[in-house]
Amino acid sequence: MKTAYDVVLKPVITEESMAGLMIKKYTFKVAKDANKIEIAKAIEELFPGTKVAKVNTINVRGQKRRQGYNVGYTPSWKKAIVTLTEDSKEIEFFNDMM
Repeated sequence: MKTAYDVVLKPVITEESMAGLMIKKYTFKVAKDANKIEIAKAIEELFPGTKVAKVNTINVRGQKRRQGYNVGYTPSWKKAIVTLTEDSKEIEFFNDMM
């Protein structure tokens, strides 16, 4: 059984993800085998007072990197964009970033 901390790994802090905060869209790096229902339950458990309206997931491919003659790829990962309901409480962690 996975805990909420096993499903949601860390927040994604980029310019594009910060632009979504105004419309209550938050971006997280999640476990590759997590589904949308598990992600929604984990967000509501980790941040009390939040209500998830929608979850969009994206599988991010690893980027090609080379160091001299050697060529490799960075690890692939899964990104979740979580949209909260209008009456939901905001996630305070992201508010401190702005």
